[in-house]
Amino acid sequence: MTKRTLVMACLALLASVAAPRAEKSSDEARRISDATEVFQEIMGAEDKAIPKSILGRAEAIAVFPGTKKGAFGVGGTRGRGIISLRGKDGAWSSPAFLTLTGVSFGLQIGGQETDLVLVINNRKGVETLVKNQFKLGADASVAAGPVGRDAQAGTDLQMRAEILSYSRARGVFAGVSINGSTIRQDRDAHERFYGKPYLSRQILFDHAGGAPAPVPAWQAALRKFAK
Repeated sequence: MTKRTLVMACLALLASVAAPRAEKSSDEARRISDATEVFQEIMGAEDKAIPKSILGRAEAIAVFPGTKKGAFGVGGTRGRGIISLRGKDGAWSSPAFLTLTGVSFGLQIGGQETDLVLVINNRKGVETLVKNQFKLGADASVAAGPVGRDAQAGTDLQMRAEILSYSRARGVFAGVSINGSTIRQDRDAHERFYGKPYLSRQILFDHAGGAPAPVPAWQAALRKFAK
């Protein structure tokens, strides 16, 4: 084998190894961009948006764009999202990556794609959420959040809830609740995007990983709507 042939073979090998990693990394970047777009679109519909009075006191915000739901007697939910924490100085952290899964039973049939937003109201809720995994409604109290420009979290349930949930559906579905769904940190995504398999806590609280693109656009959306 000539020197030139050997070099070309090595380059081809490196390309075959690097390409999947680059593709996966772009998946995480796309997840951040999709979450940013979803959040901006929801907040752009002022009459049906998340009240700014609620976002203004949020400790953290999570977005799961394009969460898939389907059922025929037994239902399943699968989504991938991100979460950022508001620091004591008011600045928003880079996002940690999350996965959401759930199973439900009962009279239900159909399919749906839903954009899900979680507003975490207190530090206890954040501490619970950044564990390796936790179950909504069991490890943390969840309530459907109010909508509308002038709406307030007025009911006792909403006032006590650690997490308020919002969804935007594109499809037909009935019978599924967010309670019982499980959220896990996605350390594989952390490694692909940030270069190391950070814990969610390290990214949110310790600012590990920096803020590669498109993180700044996501942080800008949070600053704009969650003042």
